Amino acid sequence: MNFLTRLRSRRGELHSPSQHNGAYAIRPYVCAAIALLGGAAMAEELVPIQTAIPKPWSGSFIYNLERIMPPNMEPSRDGKPYPPILVPKGCDQLLSKGCTVTSSDPNPIEGKLSFVTDGRKEENSDGTIRLVLNADLQWIQIDLDAQKEIYAVWIWHSFDTPTEKNPPRIYNDVIVQIADDPDFSEGVETIFNNDHDNSAKLGEGKDFAYFETNHGRPIPANGVKGRYVRCYSRGITAKKNAPNVYVQVEVFGRK
Repeated sequence: MNFLTRLRSRRGELHSPSQHNGAYAIRPYVCAAIALLGGAAMAEELVPIQTAIPKPWSGSFIYNLERIMPPNMEPSRDGKPYPPILVPKGCDQLLSKGCTVTSSDPNPIEGKLSFVTDGRKEENSDGTIRLVLNADLQWIQIDLDAQKEIYAVWIWHSFDTPTEKNPPRIYNDVIVQIADDPDFSEGVETIFNNDHDNSAKLGEGKDFAYFETNHGRPIPANGVKGRYVRCYSRGITAKKNAPNVYVQVEVFGRK
């Protein structure tokens, strides 16, 4: 068992904010776990996962409704990006560009499944970069063509510029899983789950709900091996029967 696997159960805590000036800090137990790795592991060169961050949208593709804060909301980041995910050198490669995408929704409201992995994040002149799935629990699934060693999944749902009447979106039941089985019936690894009440029936999640921004949501995967990446959501907290929107999902790891 490698050191990243040993830390898997604490993956979300690596990105939890401290109470000092909104800064982010690695929790003491993570530091203690790292201390157990030994000199060889500590000497391994780490590099940050990097990607292009789109500009905030200025359109109105969001509902003018009162903000509804779930009980598991993460503390405010004041618009700051998440801290970088550090991975072993060579494990920061984009694996998902142009990969085949399938979905639980046979008839999306808008867009194409291929939009999810086409690399486009900036709004274009005709607005066709969004995949919009119907309401209720839906998923999109990326086929990496072969088993890969996965170190991060980075998700962008919709991220309109927030206003007083247009709060940022908060998606319900965001769950990310990895498997070699396309049906996700066995060997499933869950790397993120903020379904605090188990409404998706995939287990009670311990991760935070979060505001959607142009920075997206980077999620560490810590070297989980698998061919398929599945991302769930159940609309937004501000409206019942809201659709599920995806702009881009990027998977990083070792090629």
